[in-house]
Amino acid sequence: MRIAVPKETLSGENRVALIPASIAALLKVGLEVQVETGAGAGCFYTDAAYEQAGATIAPNAKSLYASADILFKIRPPERAEVDLLCEGSTLICLMDAFFRLDLIEHLAEKRISGFGLEFVPRISRAQSMDVLSSMAAISGYRAVIEAAELLPKYFPMLMTSAGTITPAKVFVIGAGVAGLMAIATAKRLGAVVEAYDTRPAVKEQVESVGAKFVEFNLKTEETEDTGGYAKAQSADFYKQQQEQMKAKVAAVDVVITTAAIPGKQAPILITDDMLQAMQPGSVIIDLAAERGGNTEGAEAGKVVEKHGVRIVGTTDYPSRSAVHASQLFAKNITTFLLNMMTEDGFAIDLEDEIVKGALLVHGGQVVHEMIKPLMKSKGA
Repeated sequence: MRIAVPKETLSGENRVALIPASIAALLKVGLEVQVETGAGAGCFYTDAAYEQAGATIAPNAKSLYASADILFKIRPPERAEVDLLCEGSTLICLMDAFFRLDLIEHLAEKRISGFGLEFVPRISRAQSMDVLSSMAAISGYRAVIEAAELLPKYFPMLMTSAGTITPAKVFVIGAGVAGLMAIATAKRLGAVVEAYDTRPAVKEQVESVGAKFVEFNLKTEETEDTGGYAKAQSADFYKQQQEQMKAKVAAVDVVITTAAIPGKQAPILITDDMLQAMQPGSVIIDLAAERGGNTEGAEAGKVVEKHGVRIVGTTDYPSRSAVHASQLFAKNITTFLLNMMTEDGFAIDLEDEIVKGALLVHGGQVVHEMIKPLMKSKGA
């Protein structure tokens, strides 16, 4: 059985789904690995390095896809890529399924088994397969680095013969993996850091990485789902949140927002009115920009300025740290696959909680319980 690793086709994507160091574990269980020529160039892995690790090199995507039993990717494939896959093959990648229903439908039509790594359940046994956490940690780190570059101030306190420089104030909204990494990074750079999350349970985590936990007068009993993610709230909840958050946002130099709801557009947390109250030169890094953003006026992939505040909508932070991002992704996806290897080879065990949780399409059918209703409403 052959694992195929193509070159990512999205412009600016420098990561690769498998690095040379991860190949040995796949060969050990009897798998073959083939890599498209140039697939690792964005993170400085040469074709020769893959060959030395035991992989073969495919001269182009067409030949790679045609011989693939299992395809490793980072980004979801385009329709033309799916058409190159053989019926009965398996696709493992970040599927972006809620917003790519046409892709899910096409995979079913082609009878391709499709796994979405974003659906790997948050259980102890699956921690080493958690791609979302791996990539979110990088985003949180890079967000602070970019904020420090754009802010026209120092981050740390400095005492000099010319006077004392007060430290920058950073406010992080959302204390998931990205938020906690942002807090830790900003703290290491010398900023005074505060953080807020709708889930009171994360207060201890926030304080453990050096930030003060901000609490607002809001009902928080139903703000977390069974998977540990924040749940969407009512319009009235967000309005009250905005009103109480306005003074806090106005008093800081940098805001980093990370609030995302699986399967939905990001909630607006910072309104135009709040932007007007901020000091000119302040910076907002909106890590939810790809799904509309937490900031009114945020644009995915762009830096815009409103009322003297720069709003950063960068969406490719993991790609900007492609070497380590690829290393972590390769570990996650390899571990995920090895969980499905048996003495008789590769097998999709629907009784396995991890397999069932991530499997979206199988046997020509959409099988995931969260995606099936969306397909019905779509008319599929």
